[in-house]
Amino acid sequence: MTSKEKIAALREEMQKNNVDAFIVYSADPHMSEYLPEEWQERAWLSGFLGSAGFVVITKDKAGLWTDGRYFTQAPIELAGSGIDLFKDGMEGTPNYIDWIISEIPANGKVGVNALATSHSNWELLYQKLNAKSITLADLPLLKEVWKERGTPSKNPIYTHPVERAGKSVTDKISAIRQKMEEQEVGIHVISSLDDVAWTLNLRGSDVESNPVFLGYILITKNDAILFTDLEKMEVEARKQMDEAWVKMMPYEEFYNHLRTIKNEKILVSPNSNQSIFEALKIDNTFVKAAVPGNLMKAQKNETELEGFRKVMVRDGVAMVKFLYWLAHNAGKEAMNEYSIGEKLRGFRAAGENFVGESFGSIVGFKENGAMMHYSAKNEGSKEVTNDASILVDSGGQYLEGTTDITRTLALGAVSEEFKINSTLVLQGMIRLSMVKFPKGTRGVQLDAIARLPLWMNAKDYNHGTGHGVGSFMNVHEGPQNIRKDMNPQELLVGMVVSNEPGYYLEGDYGIRHENLIAVKESETTIHGTFYEFETLTFCPFFKNDIVKEILSQEEINWLNSYHKTCEEKLASHLEGEVKEWFLELVSPI
Repeated sequence: MTSKEKIAALREEMQKNNVDAFIVYSADPHMSEYLPEEWQERAWLSGFLGSAGFVVITKDKAGLWTDGRYFTQAPIELAGSGIDLFKDGMEGTPNYIDWIISEIPANGKVGVNALATSHSNWELLYQKLNAKSITLADLPLLKEVWKERGTPSKNPIYTHPVERAGKSVTDKISAIRQKMEEQEVGIHVISSLDDVAWTLNLRGSDVESNPVFLGYILITKNDAILFTDLEKMEVEARKQMDEAWVKMMPYEEFYNHLRTIKNEKILVSPNSNQSIFEALKIDNTFVKAAVPGNLMKAQKNETELEGFRKVMVRDGVAMVKFLYWLAHNAGKEAMNEYSIGEKLRGFRAAGENFVGESFGSIVGFKENGAMMHYSAKNEGSKEVTNDASILVDSGGQYLEGTTDITRTLALGAVSEEFKINSTLVLQGMIRLSMVKFPKGTRGVQLDAIARLPLWMNAKDYNHGTGHGVGSFMNVHEGPQNIRKDMNPQELLVGMVVSNEPGYYLEGDYGIRHENLIAVKESETTIHGTFYEFETLTFCPFFKNDIVKEILSQEEINWLNSYHKTCEEKLASHLEGEVKEWFLELVSPI
């Protein structure tokens, strides 16, 4: 079926249920960013494969709302679907709820699948629609349309031992119970997959590139229950649950169990799905707040940070070998964006404790580099030669940690304009790496530091500067970030974030430079406690793409010092021509 045919089938179901508009969020029952295959409803319906965005279907119109990362990619993937692109966050783009209200009749009906709709979205929808006498209904209509969807994986659930986690399951649950006590609640529901995995020191592979498994946790003052596919639990995982006094129940029993709960005060995240609230709303009260473990997870302990440092050496070696291969073979042998991504995976796979990629590699040659989250397909991938620039954003999952790195380099001759813009992006990344900031600082307050070199030249980029990164966990993690949007979460010691400014010239090229950095304490003065960043990533930048005159002496010193550290960390793991090339790359500019 084409997207047009799928939408036509959905409209038939809408007509049967007297629905005027149907919303398909990019979500699963756990509100994941990256979805299990069987929950990729929006991608299946629309053909748009980006990680963010949702579709609204009315009787005669269809729209996709997505953010700036996908403004170039989305029109290509939506071509022929009959779905219009709405550029979220841009001036003139209507709010999707307001658009729905303007498109459907008074006293109309809007449908969503409550399992794949967050409570916060449901509440906002209900309030705005109800004010216009429009009904909001829980109707999983795509069940009737997408009949060949997959089923949950049977991949094993295994332990993430305390030697790598740095904190036991018992200690984590105890810390969560303490937060429950502070909020005077008797029951806590955890539905986000990374929080489930982190709390129980378990890992799985139910979602591509994310070492998580489908499950829910219910914590009371005296009990903890894991709801998951029990057949998937390895012997050591079961033993770990028994030792931590965690009961285990089948995944499909979760909602039935919720309906038995009465007269309780329950802590649940507003980002949990609406079906959880529906199952609990009779005779219970809610405390709608962030999952306490979410912030605990974000502040990496010393064991986890040491894991990052170890895998960054392993990952850096793989990256150097890959970059040598790419720089010396582009234009000499047949390759395309997809095969380059596969080659990079091979270099990583040769490293110890490699589990898989932390996300699908983004390899963009020439104008494809301007698509910020471009994903090259096996068929039709662009041929790569040695006459333009290439952007490679990739990462690995290792048993000790997660990596995420971007390098942009010239394969052959590039314009002076490209070199200038590449240097401005690198300058912003360096400035953020060097910054010292007072305790209590939010990411939004640091975002401008990375953008300033571009801003001074009337340029910008349409994505955040930094996102949290998990410890052998999801490559995108909250609650912290570094971006223009207001986020009240302050940066705390132990948080790991990306540092990835960029510049994109649609139809020509894209540039992004990215390292991972960790918040650490710097010093305490009469003005308070100050923090700084530890750069975790070890991989050189390409000097031929740098316009030295743009950088200040302090920035040059930082770059030379960084390259010296790369040499100290990586050189002993390299040999032959690769090592000679690497040593030249890290020599002072």
